[in-house]
Amino acid sequence: MKYNTKALEGRMDKAIFAYENNLADVRASQANPAVLNRVTFDYYGSATPIKDMAAISVSDARTLVIQPYDKSTLKAMEKAIQMSDVGINPQNDGTVLRLLFPQLTEERRKALAKQVKGMGEEAKVAVRNIRRDAMDETKKAKKDSTMTEDEVKDAEKAIQDVTDKYIKKVDVLTAAKEKELMAI
Repeated sequence: MKYNTKALEGRMDKAIFAYENNLADVRASQANPAVLNRVTFDYYGSATPIKDMAAISVSDARTLVIQPYDKSTLKAMEKAIQMSDVGINPQNDGTVLRLLFPQLTEERRKALAKQVKGMGEEAKVAVRNIRRDAMDETKKAKKDSTMTEDEVKDAEKAIQDVTDKYIKKVDVLTAAKEKELMAI
């Protein structure tokens, strides 16, 4: 019996997808609407994502324009952005919010690269946890006598090969983001 790695790859794909989303949230000096993905504000008693309640556009390389669908939410959105980890104070002209992204300093670039490295390590841990769960399943199958010793060894090798492939993907994504940060 050959070990089916499809479920394992599916779980690892989800971990990579989550990592890619986290990387998109890392703010470089260019305006990127993804920095607002996790910012929510209080709208009639519930936490509502800004991206669901406003048109977010990039007016130039360093400016993000947020135009609320409901003008009465402008102040609440402004406060939510100020309280978030975006790190930019919005400019409110009464109808729209503008986020002006400053040029990154060398120190800030290094800090962001360090943050990206840490996020990469977290993604690797997630992949390794998935591997551990798969390895535990094969050991349990051996204990239950549903897999032979040779099948367990083959399954463990297949699991490790898939894990290595996904760890390499994390390394590639991390290196690309670090390169992007340093090139700005």
